[in-house]
Amino acid sequence: MTTEQDKTLAALQIAIQMEIDGKEYYLKVSRESSNELGKKLLQSLAAEEDVHRQKFEEIYSAIRNKKAWPMTDFRPDGGKRLRTVFARATEAIERNIKIATTELDAVKIAMDMENKTYDFYKAQGRKTIYNTEKDFYETLAGEEREHHLILLDYYEYLKDPMGWFVAKEHRLDAG
Repeated sequence: MTTEQDKTLAALQIAIQMEIDGKEYYLKVSRESSNELGKKLLQSLAAEEDVHRQKFEEIYSAIRNKKAWPMTDFRPDGGKRLRTVFARATEAIERNIKIATTELDAVKIAMDMENKTYDFYKAQGRKTIYNTEKDFYETLAGEEREHHLILLDYYEYLKDPMGWFVAKEHRLDAG
């Protein structure tokens, strides 16, 4: 019989792999970006994914050693089984390189991956019976949602830089 601890450890392994894959994807796309803003944004997202991975690894270790979900101070500003959204998307890009060669395509893929990661964390938060674990997954889901919104903003900028600036100015004037 699978224990609650086993379920938690399995979910954490998936989350760790998702964050590793996310970081790798963002670094790959940042190297391919011809836009300096894009490079910096994608490198920043890669760094945030690495922070998430480190926190998951700390929690994983604590649970394996202490058999309980630790208190976390996290406040954000493989095997077939561990194949994640990020890994599958990256493989698809490599196989279909002609389809997804533009920066717009790369950003759309990244937004989709952030949404799927958000969905995973929300689902984990709903499944858990521990409030500390639930709070942690909710915090991470919020962080992934923020990543999506940042990418959406960048996507809109790439699609129509002048329109993006006009929209930003109106938001400032309305404020």
